[in-house]
Amino acid sequence: MEEMEEELKCPVCGSFFREPIILPCSHNICLACARNILVQTPDAESPQSSRASGSGVSDYDYLDLDKMSLYSEADSGYGSYGGFASAPTTPCQKSPNGVRVFPPAVPPPPPQHHLLPHPGSLLPIPRNSCITCPQCHRSLILDDRGLRGFPKNRVLEGVVDRYQQSKAAALKCQLCEKSPKEATVMCEQCDVFYCDPCRLRCHPPRGPLAKHRLVPPAQGRVSRRQSPRKTSTCTEHELENHSMYCVQCKMPVCYQCLEEGKHSTHEVKALGAMWKLHKGQLSQALNILSDRAKEAKEFLVQLRNMVQHIQPADAPGRPLVTSGWGTLQENGVEFEACLVAQCDALIDALNRRKAQLLSRVNKEHEHKLKVVRDQIAHCTVKLRQTTGLMEYCLEVIKENDPSGFLQISDALIRRVHMTESQWGKGTLTPRMTSDFDLTLDSGPLLQTIHQLDFVQMKVPSPVPAAPILQLEECCTQNNSATLSWKQPPLSNVQVDGYILELDDGNGGQFREVYVGKETMCTVDGLHFNSTYKSRVKAFNTSGVGQYSKTLVMQTSETGYTPCELKNLAPVAWFTFDPSSAHPDIIFSNDNLTATCNSYDDRVVLGNTGFSRGIHYWELSVDRYDNHPDPAFGVARVDALKDVMLGKDDKAWAMYVDNNRSWFMHNNSHTNRTDGGISKGATVGVLLDLTRGTLMFLVNDEQQGPVAFEGMEGLFFPAISLNRNVQVTLHTGLPIPEFYTPGDPQHPSSLC
Repeated sequence: MEEMEEELKCPVCGSFFREPIILPCSHNICLACARNILVQTPDAESPQSSRASGSGVSDYDYLDLDKMSLYSEADSGYGSYGGFASAPTTPCQKSPNGVRVFPPAVPPPPPQHHLLPHPGSLLPIPRNSCITCPQCHRSLILDDRGLRGFPKNRVLEGVVDRYQQSKAAALKCQLCEKSPKEATVMCEQCDVFYCDPCRLRCHPPRGPLAKHRLVPPAQGRVSRRQSPRKTSTCTEHELENHSMYCVQCKMPVCYQCLEEGKHSTHEVKALGAMWKLHKGQLSQALNILSDRAKEAKEFLVQLRNMVQHIQPADAPGRPLVTSGWGTLQENGVEFEACLVAQCDALIDALNRRKAQLLSRVNKEHEHKLKVVRDQIAHCTVKLRQTTGLMEYCLEVIKENDPSGFLQISDALIRRVHMTESQWGKGTLTPRMTSDFDLTLDSGPLLQTIHQLDFVQMKVPSPVPAAPILQLEECCTQNNSATLSWKQPPLSNVQVDGYILELDDGNGGQFREVYVGKETMCTVDGLHFNSTYKSRVKAFNTSGVGQYSKTLVMQTSETGYTPCELKNLAPVAWFTFDPSSAHPDIIFSNDNLTATCNSYDDRVVLGNTGFSRGIHYWELSVDRYDNHPDPAFGVARVDALKDVMLGKDDKAWAMYVDNNRSWFMHNNSHTNRTDGGISKGATVGVLLDLTRGTLMFLVNDEQQGPVAFEGMEGLFFPAISLNRNVQVTLHTGLPIPEFYTPGDPQHPSSLC
């Protein structure tokens, strides 16, 4: 019964209904509360008056219509009631049970409980009054009948009386504000229970109240229960009782309404029959609602069982749950154990990787020590030899025999020059720095750890179908391949991404080269003159789909055979790569011309790497001031960009000035060769990866012997220069005519 209490309270005063009336929106309100929240509207807004408001001024500045709180007849499902029309909303405040309460047009005087009006003696209602339902906020303008136009809810009033009688064994005073005291009397006329203080304050035995009859509370409750229920009368014809039911208007009517009123043409039925019919419908709806309530109770039991299922086994007060299936599985404990095991596995993997990285650091440390110690030993030997030669020469100079001196002076001068040349550029530069060039890239791993989370389990969807390769958009250029694909046209399965795989160009195993959501991908850095097989598959949260058909693609040819040497057209074209160059490098001529804005040497690479075949390109010297020594050659992609090319172990180069040239790798200078460059000179680079050799040309003539041998891996064309030099790159050239590819052993020099 206690759950029903909120249904029996007025939304305005928050107390149990007293003389409730039914508003057209089917909500209920106390008759006294309805009178308190009336608002008087201007005359111009009344549907019954067309005159201007004149001197009548409302106490409220009416707001615009609240479109969300007004219900039109089409929205609400019921028609006009007793001539009421929609009216504007008014300012509101909160009632005791949380709904909006609309204030009266004129602030009411303080309540005087000793002057409670008799239900039948209501004060006259001002014309053009408006009332707004405090629950659904529908506003209505009252007609001439005022609040009497609303029917009284006798059923609700009876339910309230029965609920109050069953709830309170000892009747309480109805006027105590805080904790109600026990009632001592009841006024039969006022129908109110009083305690002694409230009776003396609100119902004094004088004036009009002196004629009221006061009885004991128990007698008053019995008289309430035994008093006959008042018969519901028609709101249109107050002297007539309801006897029929209008089906169209869904309301009780009297005989006079059928003969004279607006219900004369409507379908009507006997009041008793409709009463039984609606009781049956309400009972049937209650049965369905009862089933839902039963399901809700069972659902709550299920939720409580889930709480026990999730709660750890060592939780205080947790009983051991057993069933026919054995002891209940402790899913929470098992899940925690699984989570701990997974995290421990990650920690173990991180520790293993830590050991591997430490091993690399130790190897790098040993390598640096070896290089430095070797350079110390080499320099020590050379220094000892140089010191011995210097002391010997000093002793020879002391000799006074001219003829004897001249016999050995030429040889000594040549030895001194040769020894001096051995201490050329780079000899007195450390081959290895003391700093470790290793930087641990832990950012992606830390980000992945921060993103580590649980995956919400969902109903699995089908895996995607095999993608379709769009052959008309697939192509190759130089050593790059572009592939395009799409999903089958009738496939509606969600795709989260694609995996593109290529083999090694030599019939080897496939490897992943792209994972993402795009449907087109260009793969760079492939081998020239190679045949690649490619395939693609789609994936989603349910798994990976089938592979597409395999596509065979041929990269450009740059390898030559003797019979092809004279006829094969050049196909390999490339430019300088601004993205990998030092910021001081300045490009022009579509990235074919490069110079520098620094006096220091800066490195720039080409945008194409080579790992197979024979490749030849040239660089023309457009500007050459103050005899600088630019370097030309090849490098790995991670070569240093702020030093001369060849200073580190990632570059192989020839640096040349206006008189001579040197080969340099890992800061080791070898093979000094006479002959330099000037403005207009051409430097050629010939990379033969079939035999692993690198050689250089100056003005179409070979410069020195084969510079480097044993070249393996991926190499990028590279140069280093400063602001005194500007060069232009020329690619797609045939190899020099003097060079014969395919020889099993290439001589040390070519003429």
